[in-house]
Amino acid sequence: MRETACEVLVIGGGPAGSTTAARLVSDGFDVVLLEKDRHPRFHIGESLLPMNMPLLEELGVMDQVAAIGMPKYGIEFVSPWHDHVVEFHFAKAWDKSHPSAFQVRRSEFDHLLLRNAATTGARVIEGCRVTDLEFRESGGALATSRSDDGEVQQWRARFVVDATGRDTFLANRFRIKRSNLRHNTAAVFGHFTGAKRLSGLAEGHITIFWFDYGWFWFIPLADGTTSIGAVCQPDYVRTRAADATTFLMNTIALCPALGKRLMDARIIEPATFTGNYSYKATRMTGPDYLMVGDSFAFIDPVFSTGVYIAMSSAFRAAEAIKIALRFPEQTVTAMGTYGEETERAINIFSWYIYRITRPAFRNLFMAPSNVCRIEEAMMSLLSGDVYRPSPIFSRLLLFKGLFYAKTMIGSMRGGKKMPPPPPLMAAE
Repeated sequence: MRETACEVLVIGGGPAGSTTAARLVSDGFDVVLLEKDRHPRFHIGESLLPMNMPLLEELGVMDQVAAIGMPKYGIEFVSPWHDHVVEFHFAKAWDKSHPSAFQVRRSEFDHLLLRNAATTGARVIEGCRVTDLEFRESGGALATSRSDDGEVQQWRARFVVDATGRDTFLANRFRIKRSNLRHNTAAVFGHFTGAKRLSGLAEGHITIFWFDYGWFWFIPLADGTTSIGAVCQPDYVRTRAADATTFLMNTIALCPALGKRLMDARIIEPATFTGNYSYKATRMTGPDYLMVGDSFAFIDPVFSTGVYIAMSSAFRAAEAIKIALRFPEQTVTAMGTYGEETERAINIFSWYIYRITRPAFRNLFMAPSNVCRIEEAMMSLLSGDVYRPSPIFSRLLLFKGLFYAKTMIGSMRGGKKMPPPPPLMAAE
């Protein structure tokens, strides 16, 4: 069995893995990236945030992303409990220097980032799945991989990056992955042609539609297709007694506002269903390894945080690894800082995500106010501006206070109860 040495072994070639690899190679490290699939390959999660833009600039791929992306200037919220829709524009964020982002086909975007890692100097091998990983007492790790053609190979590395996304390679191996029982949702999604879009600069808006059992995303892509997905509550998901496509279409029928946008649309491939949606590992780092992006945690995608957290954590991971390999005495501090910053960002987003379907939360979003610059702060949050020190956090505390006050008033008045789930949805 052939054995190959490297300084850093990155497992997974999504945005987190490709970004980590590119950054480490730029810092002079010998990096091998192993990706189980061959790009381009399908992936959901097509919406980027404005704070992705500086990361793309730093990677040197902004022009390439712009060439495949649909410009995204804001967000539209549609609620069946309100007689109006609300638009938020990124240009109204506290920091107005990043007024837009992109919607991207992930097959194209991920392939672009993987090619960039290879062009930068990483040894990228596709169609190669890691089957075993052993950490040595003397330091470093020995990984075993199997290629599509059956070749088995070993890789000796000083450091390992788990960027396997929802496969959660290390979290499963260490048995430290925990489902989020507080927000135990599932999703069903597909791509459509002929969906009715907004006009002008709003054409690229992501639209969030609330309905009785969760929420929908509506993401317009540059090639004319539209990504439609429903994130649903557990009781509703248990009514599924049909294939994923029928379940998605039946669910769309429960949201008349979305149905109007899809009146002349058709789904272009079978829908996909995924459960076990939200989870988190009990630790992010350890001796000679760390996790980036979804390999550590995945949260409900209502604020389109997935790719942004993956890439921003990758930048911070590369910096922590550089310190650990060049200044071993600073490893504990570097890994601690990486973990604290990444988990803090996840927790900031999570507070809002866990409450996105609460009546008080919807009411606040559907009646925005910039008193005390709260709306600007919320737009900064929705832009992804949660890592650096900022005055937005004091305003976000005001938003939380308003939420708790409205929740208390609603409970005193006897808030509206969630309707029971519909009968089992059989295939038509």
